[in-house]
Amino acid sequence: MTTHTTAFPDRDGGSDTDARTRVHAVRQRYARRGDRATVRGHAYTLYLVALFGVFYLVPMVHARSTSPALISVGSLAGATPAVCALAVAACWGAQLAGRFWGPLVIQPFLLHVFMSTDLSPARYLGGIARRRLVYAGTVTLLAACAAAYLATDLFGQLGTALRGLAVMAGISALAPVAWLWGQVRAVRDNLVLASAAGAVALAVTAVSRSAPDGAAAGLGLWLVGAVLATTAAAVGRAAFRSIRDVDLARLARESARASQAQAYAWTGTLHHALDLYRPEPRGLTSALIRPDGRLRGYLAQGAVRALRTPGRASAAVALLLVGGAALAHGVAGRESGGVASVWWTAGAICVYLGSGWAGETWRGLRDELTMSPLFGEWWGGTLARALAWPVVAVTVGVCLGGGLATVTRWPEHGAPPVHTVLLVAGSVVLVLGARFLREMKLHLPLELLLPIITPLGDLSGLRVVAWQFDGLVAVVIGVAVMNAVSSPLVATALAVGVAACCVWTGLRRTGWAHRGLLTRLRRA
Repeated sequence: MTTHTTAFPDRDGGSDTDARTRVHAVRQRYARRGDRATVRGHAYTLYLVALFGVFYLVPMVHARSTSPALISVGSLAGATPAVCALAVAACWGAQLAGRFWGPLVIQPFLLHVFMSTDLSPARYLGGIARRRLVYAGTVTLLAACAAAYLATDLFGQLGTALRGLAVMAGISALAPVAWLWGQVRAVRDNLVLASAAGAVALAVTAVSRSAPDGAAAGLGLWLVGAVLATTAAAVGRAAFRSIRDVDLARLARESARASQAQAYAWTGTLHHALDLYRPEPRGLTSALIRPDGRLRGYLAQGAVRALRTPGRASAAVALLLVGGAALAHGVAGRESGGVASVWWTAGAICVYLGSGWAGETWRGLRDELTMSPLFGEWWGGTLARALAWPVVAVTVGVCLGGGLATVTRWPEHGAPPVHTVLLVAGSVVLVLGARFLREMKLHLPLELLLPIITPLGDLSGLRVVAWQFDGLVAVVIGVAVMNAVSSPLVATALAVGVAACCVWTGLRRTGWAHRGLLTRLRRA
């Protein structure tokens, strides 16, 4: 690679035009290495998107246009707290995503080339950040508007549509800059931004509720949109200034890990890619053993192992509590349909995510079941040791979240308590079965790569996507089936049946689903 013959000043000097030309030359030379995405790869991606639009999006749009909205916005003043909560969730989620995979992550080779030059990080990372933030903002805006149109009646009238569009534009402006902020700023700065976002959301909600009804209806969403746009401008300016001081060594490690995870996701299984982002356990090693030298009980072992990754444990506690509250709210209002089914599904998904983050015993169980010659065949105790902690943790978390929602009288619909308890218990069993199915996943089966020829082309890619997210698919389908059944007892029985199928499929993945299964369980 050749450079210009003119003398260049220090790293922070030089003209913008010259730096832009040099960066463009490096990127053009890198593009000719042959390992970038090809036209055929982009065409296949567009093909999958078109299939998704034809089979899912178009029928959903048609059903929405011919039926009433799933969620009625009603009073705009009443919608302001929900919009503030959505904006805060988008900000926090973008910050968290930036800590793991931010907009400055590029190919390790290209980053190494740029780091070896006299250019400052702002010269070669600034353009990448601006371009990716524009893409992320556009995708966020389209996704938010599509979700609002399909699920609510926000775009039913011109007045509400303009206010809703202003809010969606504000969220699509704040989320990308929060994504960049999460990567380039320290943990303390991220906590400050997260706390400030929550405080501002509470203040805006209080202002909208304290104003008269007419003023709140006309001012609430406009105020939210203005606050989001102002916050996005301030945060974005500070985040772009921080690019020049970014930790290049940390960015190189993030880029290398992201490249490896991307290779796993495209050529194998998604859970192998996610394993690269698991936090390393630290501390409390001696707490697993009693003073007399014996191991502690099953629950104590699981709790100690969960505490060795405090970040994952905190996220699991939050998800289980939120999921339990959402489950109680959705189940209590299942007869009214609409919003209740959304709460039910969202609560089940939160519990599903929290059940995987509650500890590392799921992965240990998978390893012991797949390496039977090493660990032996007396594995009934293995199941008890590995499943005791996640089952108890999920049950306790859901009960606490649901009990808190019941005490605060959040469920507004008076369903019989017995029915609520039955359906929540069935949902928890369904979630645990789906989690077992997901964690027992091994390598990608070769038969999934075989073509499925249809008049619309090859649909094997959809099978691979469904296999990658099989646990989540099982949860969503199971909740939908439970919601469609009128009898709570039958719905709970169906949930138990779906969970049993998930467990049986998971055992088959590990090679243990054969005739000796029940014999081993009795002997254990």
